[in-house]
This record gives sequence, structure tokens and C-alpha cells, in this order.
Amino acid sequence: MNESQAREKIATLGRSMFQRGLTFGSSGNISVKIADGWLMTPTNVALGDIDPARIAKLDAAGRHLSGDAPTKEAMLHLAMYRERPNAAAVVHLHSTHSVAVSALANIDPADVLPPITAYYVMRVGRLPLIPYYPPGDQGLAEAVGKQAAKHHAVLLANHGPVVAGGSLEAAAGAIEELEETAKLYLMLQGHRTRFLTPEQVAALRERYPS
Repeated sequence: MNESQAREKIATLGRSMFQRGLTFGSSGNISVKIADGWLMTPTNVALGDIDPARIAKLDAAGRHLSGDAPTKEAMLHLAMYRERPNAAAVVHLHSTHSVAVSALANIDPADVLPPITAYYVMRVGRLPLIPYYPPGDQGLAEAVGKQAAKHHAVLLANHGPVVAGGSLEAAAGAIEELEETAKLYLMLQGHRTRFLTPEQVAALRERYPS
């Protein structure tokens, strides 16, 4: 995928996510690794209104080269890429149900969501909770970096999910699976629930390693 194609894919995905209510206002950001650096969605621009030509370009050291100023969460994206050299894209959303789960007091910070479906286990796996930091804070990027080597998906407390993938499609598919699982989790609160067993989860992880 060349740079022009990557720009178009970012804009198309952003528009789709915005139209489907996965992000709103100017929240959320998308990045893609290219041969000589990264492309990142601009700051203070709705994902539904991304102009491919104005997407920020950063060099291999993370310096802004061209386009509009990148998202203020650029450090967060770069932390994921630094720890996951095979990652080709990162998506960060403020999706409603995931944010709601991130604010619950009784979740397990080592693995926030239970294994409700096979596809959640296959596409997301374990989901650690990153403690709260203000958006754009260097401490947030450092906290994400500490988890990123072992986990391609993390949930920022009172903020939202961040997911890296081997392609833009993989990252988008995983973060959408995460949001749907968060929705199911909230719907099941107060109900007797049958989650996948540890044996079923282990079998899925063996068959579909992330």
C-alpha cells in the first residue's frame, strides 16, 4: 500500500466509523505506518471530515513533516509502534460502551472484559486497563508502552480503547469487536451469564494466536 492509498483508506475508515457512531465530535484518531514514517489523522478534526491530502505525515523519528498538525495523541500511537514493530496501523476511539466500561469500579485492571464470544478472544485477547492520565500526557504514552509489548489492545481509564494491528483492517476490526463486547458486557450486568471457560479460551488462543 503506497502513501496515497493509505491516505484514502484512513479517510474512508474515519468516515465509516463516524457515520456508525463509533466516534463523535473531533474524538478518535487513526495512524498507518508507511515506508518513511507514519500518517496520522489531524488534531481537532472529526474523523468524518478527514481530507486525505491534509493528513499529517511524520518521519521515522516522529517529527511532523507535512499536512495539518497530528493528533495530540501522537505519542500514544508511537509508543504502540515502538513496542510492536510488526504493527502497521493503530486506531484509538472514544467509543461509548468501551469508555463506559473503562469507568466501572469493579473491573479487573489486568483483563477488563470477560470472554463473552470467541471472536473477542480471537481479535482482542487480554485487555489491560491503563490508569487515567490527561489526554496527550507523556505519562499516558509511557504507560501504554509498558503494556504494548504484550498486548495489541489496551483500554485507557475514563478515555477509550487503543488497538494496533498488522493492517488497518485488522486494527479496525479488533477495536469494533472490543466495542461490541463492551456493549454486551454492559447489557449482561445483573444477569446470570455463561462466559467461555478457561479451556475454551485456551483452545482459541492456541488455534488463533494473536
